Amino acid sequence: MKLKDKSVVVTGASSGMGKAIVELFAKEGASVVAVARRKERLEALAESLKDAPGRVVVFTGDISTRADCEAMLETAVKEFGKLDVLVNNAGVMDDMAPIAEASDEKYERVMSTNLYGPMAAMRKACQIFLEQGNGGSIINVSSVGSNHQAAGPIYCASKAALNALSRNTAYMYMKDKIRCNVIAPGSIMTEIGSAMGIPNGNGYARCKEVIGLGPEPGSAQDIANAALFLASDESAYVNGIVMPVDGGWTSF
Repeated sequence: MKLKDKSVVVTGASSGMGKAIVELFAKEGASVVAVARRKERLEALAESLKDAPGRVVVFTGDISTRADCEAMLETAVKEFGKLDVLVNNAGVMDDMAPIAEASDEKYERVMSTNLYGPMAAMRKACQIFLEQGNGGSIINVSSVGSNHQAAGPIYCASKAALNALSRNTAYMYMKDKIRCNVIAPGSIMTEIGSAMGIPNGNGYARCKEVIGLGPEPGSAQDIANAALFLASDESAYVNGIVMPVDGGWTSF
């Protein structure tokens, strides 16, 4: 098992990529704190994995708040005795509105979830890693939208900023053996699009030209497989990368 005895926190765990990551990690022996707002879904996930080699603990919270970001990591230390891996997977879309039509309300919602939440969690995780003294791994789930016009400007900006935050963290803590890497999914079959609601007509008309050039959508399992590699000791010399998992979408 690739993650035997690893203590992990995964956000956005109630569906899609986060759920697939929790399932794979638990089957690979990890002890996982599964974080999301939907308690019933988290409990169903934990129940489905009760016979897995690893262990799943449910944490109901909102990662856009500092208190929940810190508490979820403290839960891992309390339940499992340490923290080894943080997977910042939770994220939300904007409505694809071009900048002239973008709203402050959408900006605040997207940035608080896609950028502030990961930042707050990374800050606390690094504090724990430094105190433990044996390194750690942070995996941030970004998007091809960080440099590909497949969404609106707020979403794209949030993911580009997350990439920069990740590379800086990898550099700052390199000597402390704290790794920070990014997975940049392309079109993946999850609920994030449906949760967006009705997209802005002007923005969607432009974005769909780029979206239409992409390959067939991938699966949440594709992202989980990439996360497993970055969480495991097999990637011990991998640090500061942005790994596209997009079927080649960003190759053109």
